[in-house]
Amino acid sequence: MSPKLWRKAVPGEPDVELFTTRADFDAALAQFATPGRVAVVMTMGALHEGHASLIRAARARVGAKGIVTVTVFVNPLQFGAGEDLDRYPRTLDADLEVAAAAGADIVFAPPVEEVYGGGEPRVRMTAGAMGERYEGASRPGHFDGVLTVVAKLLHLTRPDVAFFGEKDAQQLAVIRRMVLDLDFPVEIVGAPTVREIDGLALSSRNRYLSAQERTTALALSRALFAGRDAGRDAGDAGRDVAAVRSAARAVLDEAASLQPPLDLDYLALVDPSDFTEVPDDHTGEAVLAVAAKVGSTRLIDNVRLWFGAV
Repeated sequence: MSPKLWRKAVPGEPDVELFTTRADFDAALAQFATPGRVAVVMTMGALHEGHASLIRAARARVGAKGIVTVTVFVNPLQFGAGEDLDRYPRTLDADLEVAAAAGADIVFAPPVEEVYGGGEPRVRMTAGAMGERYEGASRPGHFDGVLTVVAKLLHLTRPDVAFFGEKDAQQLAVIRRMVLDLDFPVEIVGAPTVREIDGLALSSRNRYLSAQERTTALALSRALFAGRDAGRDAGDAGRDVAAVRSAARAVLDEAASLQPPLDLDYLALVDPSDFTEVPDDHTGEAVLAVAAKVGSTRLIDNVRLWFGAV
């Protein structure tokens, strides 16, 4: 086995072990003689506090005797033509520090040729109709690429539990569906969205925003919060589907006249199990989701709501 690379987060913090090849990673897992559970947090790197919260949740779930693996892989299959694959930030040294400080044991950061050794795979996972709506309609083939790499990384890391952020709500939904339909032996856990103090959802793409663009981007969370709060005085049982949509839409319409403007892709109130639009008489959980471009940066966000008696 080739030498393992170590990075120290800060003095007094635990080390995290870095592997870039499948062979070394497999050998490392075999060396962990532990009765504990294995958790994985899958990322494309450029780690921020949102990722750190997932790693901490994974550590809390598996405990001190468990293994927490963080994967860092910028997956080319989920980027479409004209998207930001080439400029997507690669910050591995900083990622190792974040992962170690949050409690990870291993960072698995393979190059593309390690994951797709025969070139782009000819056989891929497909998200079906569920992956053709909203994000899938705006980014054709995106969720097929997501599911293909998630399936591969689940096989490679062999976790008992995998953590994903709720900010990517449709991604979480299609992954849960794949695991259910294809009997993957893993528990999928969604963790709440982490936000800046002004409400902007944390994203690796936020670093692309200029100061003025960031001000415009705040309209996404303001719209979601307006929809969430619509009819709140009556409690969840009195929340009205149409009022939620209307309140959120009003904020987004106003943001279209800002400088720079917010260019809305979609606003949707959907069933989290299949991402179909909910009817006006919907009861139960729903996701209010939004996607828009500010300048050249595309952002997504969502909040979870409940309609009817709990």
